[in-house]
Amino acid sequence: MASQVLVAANRGPLSYVLAADGTLSARRGGGGLVSGLSAALADQPDALWICTALSDADREAVRRGVAEPGVRMLDIDPAVYDDAYNGIANTVLWFLHHHLYDIPREPVFDARFRQRWQSYVTYNEAFARALAEEAAEGAKVLIQDYHLALAPGLLRELRPDLRIGHFTHTPWASPAYLGLLPADIREQLLRGMLGADLVGFHTEAWAREFTASAGAEAPVAVFPLGVDGDELRSLANRPEVNDKLAALRAEVGSLKTIVRVDRTELSKNILRGLLAYRELLTTHPEWRGRVVHLASAYPSRQDLTVYRTYTQDVAELAASVNAEFGTPDWQPVLVSVQDDFARSLAAYRLADVALVNPVRDGMNLVAKEIPVVSEAGCVLVLSTGAGAYEELRGDALTLNPYDVTETAEALHAALSMPEAERAERTKRLSAAATALPPAAWFTAQLARL
Repeated sequence: MASQVLVAANRGPLSYVLAADGTLSARRGGGGLVSGLSAALADQPDALWICTALSDADREAVRRGVAEPGVRMLDIDPAVYDDAYNGIANTVLWFLHHHLYDIPREPVFDARFRQRWQSYVTYNEAFARALAEEAAEGAKVLIQDYHLALAPGLLRELRPDLRIGHFTHTPWASPAYLGLLPADIREQLLRGMLGADLVGFHTEAWAREFTASAGAEAPVAVFPLGVDGDELRSLANRPEVNDKLAALRAEVGSLKTIVRVDRTELSKNILRGLLAYRELLTTHPEWRGRVVHLASAYPSRQDLTVYRTYTQDVAELAASVNAEFGTPDWQPVLVSVQDDFARSLAAYRLADVALVNPVRDGMNLVAKEIPVVSEAGCVLVLSTGAGAYEELRGDALTLNPYDVTETAEALHAALSMPEAERAERTKRLSAAATALPPAAWFTAQLARL
């Protein structure tokens, strides 16, 4: 049956597991966006989510014709997928949009890049064809993120009757940075995006960057994704989170806590955060033995050398801070490298200070999640590079993400803030954070289409 509402994304709402006896079972995906989109699509009886078969078990499910209602997985050649996903999306587009290139060395747009770009085109074409096949006349299609930047234009050529939206969850590159791309590739990228009737971003800042390159007439709108407060509080009070919280409290005792939860993603600025904490302990020695930095830094994209090196640098710097300031009774930094959502939620509840200091980030929902579940109220230390900055800056302590001294002083101010002021700020931050939860975020885009 043709669908009236379709979502296209690299990752789907489920994955498959292949047992030793050859049987396949489906498991629901995690994360706020997946749960929010799933909730929104539940109100659309014939909605369809098109995604990539990411694992061998996923691909086996496609080959056997196994399918869950409302989901279609695409079996894309693994070599093509690797070139498109790692070679272009995560190594070129991600670095462009986050302004992360080491310019004296990168980027290099050579023959190998052109081969990978063709794989990226092929990957986007597969999604465009699938959407064209599955969409009912005049259907609404919401395409997600930088992985599928060409799909709107490709789909428009196949099905001009459709209402097409595209949402980018990252920042958008400035014209100067986008200008690093070869002219023909840049034109393809913008033409692909402009195939949409609606181009969405988390913030006005990223929308302005897009229109600066694409033209003022570009059909841009801003939908700042929030969190589902009720769901998040429910998750944060499950028994397994309570157990993690008890263990953390036993480890931390009466110390003040500075909490950060990030993937070891280059844009998250973890190294400068640790340098700022070291400077805090140097310039404000009164905090020695009275505070602990709970740093959850989950390894990300370890198949890329630059990410493996960054992850190692984070671990070494944390160890250096502990060696410099630690005592037999006090470890200044407690690093967790396990992707443990229950432990993260426990840290959220325990947080006195939340440190969110990316150099450039599409939204950074951690800045919204921690105030929602913090038990005693927390002070949000937030960089101007976070997408959440536009909404939360009035009640956060804000900083230049490159300024380690300013970050250290913001941490000192946060730790010193009176409880009453901290509680009031947290209340207002929580209200702003929950203003547009995922389901409402999705349906707002449908309404605009």
